[in-house]
Amino acid sequence: MSPHAVDCPYGFHSISGSERKRSMSLSDDASNWAGIALAPLYVGAAAHMLDPTTVEIGVCIHDGVYSIDFCVHKIQLQPSEPVAATLKANVLDTIQKYSYEHHGKFVGCGITEDLHRLCPDLCSFLWSELDIVVMKFKVKTEAPLYSLTEDPENAAAGIMVMRDVDEQADSAARKCVRYFGPGHNPVLSIGFRNKVEPDIGGKAELVSRLESYRETVHDGTWNSVLKYAKELKKGNTKVAFFSATPQGGGVALMRHALIRFYRLLGVNVQWYIPKPNPKVFRITKTNHNILQGVADPSERLDEERQTQMTDWVIYNARRYWICEGGPLAVGGADVVIIDDPQMPGLIPLIKEHRPEVIIIYRSHIEIRSDLIAIKGSPQEQVWKYLWDRIKLADVFISHPVDTFIPSQVPTPMVGLMPACTDWLDGLNKELRDWDLRYYHHSLRNSCSDIQMNPLLYPAREYICQVARFDPSKGIPDVIESYRKLCERLERDLPHAVTPQLLICGHGAVDDPDASSIYDKTMAQLDLPIYASIRTDVIVMRIGPSDQILNAIISCARFVLQLSSREGFEVKVSEAIHKGKPIIATRAGGIPLQVKHGFNGFLVDVGDSDAVAQHLFELFTDRALYERMSANAEDSVSDEVGTVGNAACWMFLAAALARGDVLKPGARWVTDLYREEAGQPYAEGEPKLPRMGLKKVEA
Repeated sequence: MSPHAVDCPYGFHSISGSERKRSMSLSDDASNWAGIALAPLYVGAAAHMLDPTTVEIGVCIHDGVYSIDFCVHKIQLQPSEPVAATLKANVLDTIQKYSYEHHGKFVGCGITEDLHRLCPDLCSFLWSELDIVVMKFKVKTEAPLYSLTEDPENAAAGIMVMRDVDEQADSAARKCVRYFGPGHNPVLSIGFRNKVEPDIGGKAELVSRLESYRETVHDGTWNSVLKYAKELKKGNTKVAFFSATPQGGGVALMRHALIRFYRLLGVNVQWYIPKPNPKVFRITKTNHNILQGVADPSERLDEERQTQMTDWVIYNARRYWICEGGPLAVGGADVVIIDDPQMPGLIPLIKEHRPEVIIIYRSHIEIRSDLIAIKGSPQEQVWKYLWDRIKLADVFISHPVDTFIPSQVPTPMVGLMPACTDWLDGLNKELRDWDLRYYHHSLRNSCSDIQMNPLLYPAREYICQVARFDPSKGIPDVIESYRKLCERLERDLPHAVTPQLLICGHGAVDDPDASSIYDKTMAQLDLPIYASIRTDVIVMRIGPSDQILNAIISCARFVLQLSSREGFEVKVSEAIHKGKPIIATRAGGIPLQVKHGFNGFLVDVGDSDAVAQHLFELFTDRALYERMSANAEDSVSDEVGTVGNAACWMFLAAALARGDVLKPGARWVTDLYREEAGQPYAEGEPKLPRMGLKKVEA
């Protein structure tokens, strides 16, 4: 019985197997940590007040197929005891105890509306404390009263009785299970007109209170957010984002978090995607590689491919967005943000159908301005196609990186804004040891499925690079740097336990390069020069679970980001936020995030000798590692978090919607909104370094 309960009419009946406990006791702690499976489980919870001082709680356990156990607790409230706090303590204790006794990991929870009313922040509490995705459901609390001795058609007409809380909890658990897919991951929700609906259309509630976001930023950022949110709501300004995919890439991750935050703020912001087309995604990915200068020189955006891209955008616009009631029709969005170089074909269509709409284009990748300036180059060809459409936009938002902005873009229309991440979502929140075990075991199983070398943590430490399998992510340099580190350790510290190397990342529906880059990586490891390290390198494409990536970075000893070309790569800030000293290249926006020698090390692209040297220093100098780790935790700016990013977009939308002629002039949008809101930076507040814009002239 829970220590918070005064009565337990029904307790859990299932008993964990003694044989399993015996086998675990025979294994060492390191083997048990990720080697013992935790069964994924679901839970339902319901509650109602029996009287002003007594609450009854029902909890039902579900294994994804059947309801397997339940309990009912009655709790006597103390005169000054808030019912919400009591419920949270009881549910937390009940779930944790069941998890430990039955070697389970709860992944999803359904609660009734009655329980949610009694404890409004229970959803976010269980998400942050126990890593459970929680949804609230309308569950019938009453049922008709029937008697076996009476005619069913006439019996108990109008007489209703309360359903027991265990019945309600069972119903909530079964409803919850329906919203999880393969790998026990929440399903993606795409609604009418291809609108992305984060958190399963709002059914899941990861963050219940704005105060949770307030605690992640400084006063100047938060005060600015409130100012612009108030203005947008007062003017009933409608904002719409358009991007290519709802899952897998950095843009999608940012938008899920952003829409979640805007929903709490009450600001009218929506997000739309097109119907996927594999042929077009192959073209757009090739364009991406061309602009970064990493594609085969023979690749071209010829007229046929241009036509395919244009037709794809027109088809989606006419089918979903421009027709009556759509976000681009009359009465739709007031401000439109085109979020990547796959969708600029929308811009002339919007200007044709609704010329009054304000359009912001966001350029989120590195663009080789130097190559664009070369007449007849593949980069010039791709850029001309894009710029013919982008130039119709009102504002051009770019990563704050030298040379990313081609000379054709007028400086007055340029605003600078970094990518961002969310400190409260699955990628970054703090995970308990119990949850870390679960995700590392899942990774170990995935390795076993494809006969990949197992990650042996915690018996061995490891180095990781978390990034998509992309030609610009520097994976060959990662492997070569690791080989040189191992040689150095073998020579200078022959008795040291060498760390393993883990190279991993998510896939994305618009990224057809991933398989070929993965194959090239494995082919590199099969070369004779890498024979000595081959069994210590793990190369994995990770499924769509943010928490697995979180667990990987959380437990890593060292983190690398050796991109040869890069936009911003917010994984760098995520690692720093976790106190991980990072070794990264001077590519794209990475140097803005890393203070060399303070919270990490910067190296030139391709300099594997320097990477190996810094790894050796961090591996052998504990004081250096701990000093840089402490520096890292306190050096991340609000500008790379959801709240700071949301303030940027709201400032742009508010200024443009009120009719201002907004000419950022290649300034940081953060600086613009802080100045207008009268919120200067506080002394010591972390801030990304400002660098002057040096556009490459044609």
